[in-house]
Amino acid sequence: MFEQRLDYLHNNPVDAGIVEKAEDYLYSSAKDYQEGKGLIEIDVLQ
Repeated sequence: MFEQRLDYLHNNPVDAGIVEKAEDYLYSSAKDYQEGKGLIEIDVLQ
């Protein structure tokens, strides 16, 4: 269920038409989960 909620949060900017990919949204943690290091430091949960 955690992964489902995280996907929902990451895809909100995509669904709103703000960005094409979740990891492109500046303040999203999607980049941390996909590529490595995002703008804001987070603790990646698994």
